[in-house]
Amino acid sequence: MSIRQAMLAILERGPMYGYQLRAEFEQRTGETWPLNIGQVYTTLTRLERDGLVEVVELGGADTHQSATERHVSYRATEAGRSEVSEWFATPVPRSQPPRDELAIKLAIAVTLPGVDVGTIIQRQRSATMAALQDYTRLKRTGRAAAPDAPEDLAWSLVLDSLVFDAEAEVRWLDHCEARLRRAALERDDVRRDAPAVSTTEEAKR
Repeated sequence: MSIRQAMLAILERGPMYGYQLRAEFEQRTGETWPLNIGQVYTTLTRLERDGLVEVVELGGADTHQSATERHVSYRATEAGRSEVSEWFATPVPRSQPPRDELAIKLAIAVTLPGVDVGTIIQRQRSATMAALQDYTRLKRTGRAAAPDAPEDLAWSLVLDSLVFDAEAEVRWLDHCEARLRRAALERDDVRRDAPAVSTTEEAKR
């Protein structure tokens, strides 16, 4: 997920300081991907370095506010707005899929002796099903159930994505379990079909 472009897109609304920007991002995504405030300011610093945002100080030195009371806000530059437009116009690439911890875990587990892959799958399925039930409950209640404001609709769409991902993960786990069962049966067939070696032949070896 591109925090950089998401922050830029929100800043198109107008100047914001770090805590405002984090709150706006989390309101739209239902705090599904909570941001650390340090991450927000680190990203803002890089965006400023790249000329995509500029600093707007609210409450300048001519006021009676101390430096700690003044908020330094950021706003998108023309270059920043252009990057946002390009981000919205460009499909998310699938040529380099993000790392999937579960897929990596199962890929490694099936290559190692003594690992009970079936148990891993069963535990993961239970956890994913529990998450799916939570997402479904959230969709039926609260602001996602009747999304009137744009922010509520945004959260509802995020929930839809989480539901679809969880459903797909359960189907994939079922598929993995079936593949492992079939592979085990094929190994048993190979062992049964292998010709028996006589005691005389073993002695000759």
